[in-house]
Amino acid sequence: MRVLQVCTGHAQEVTIGSRRVLTAAAKRPRSGAVEVRALGLEGDEQADPTVHGGRTKAVYAYPSEHHAFWRTVRAQARVSLWDEPVPPGLFGENLLLQGITEDGLWIGDRLQLPGCVLAVSEPRFPCFKFGAAMGFAQAARLMVQSGFCGAYLGVIEPGTVCAGDAIELVAGPREVNLRELFRSRARA
Repeated sequence: MRVLQVCTGHAQEVTIGSRRVLTAAAKRPRSGAVEVRALGLEGDEQADPTVHGGRTKAVYAYPSEHHAFWRTVRAQARVSLWDEPVPPGLFGENLLLQGITEDGLWIGDRLQLPGCVLAVSEPRFPCFKFGAAMGFAQAARLMVQSGFCGAYLGVIEPGTVCAGDAIELVAGPREVNLRELFRSRARA
């Protein structure tokens, strides 16, 4: 397991439908070490702190293993907002991961990186802004159906993170699986 890319972004106003909204979904890759603070990555913003950010949702991680699914969906929807391959940060993720998906993560698991320690806190639930970022309204529904939600992480030990960092998964209590929690809450 490893970090493929570290991404951050700033909140900006965009038009979605007929509404002007603030979003920080457009994350861009960073090079070198990025500081990990208690409330998130240095240089990263959240547009709506009522649903993103804070101590339990300081960092959002997304598995690269889902990119093939989204490339296929994009082709079927005839969306051409991004080129092949899927660009890092498209899902609003801070960390693009390789080698671990939602099925292998449980609430309370810790991700031990060389420069910091993060803990799995909850799944991400998509909103209308996700559909706009992806370029088609069905994107949120497809995230729910697939269970490809990614994980919010709290910061246990601040420090740094860098593309290429190895990740050691330290198992938590193994009581609540991330994907199962996502699917149960998404159905409610």
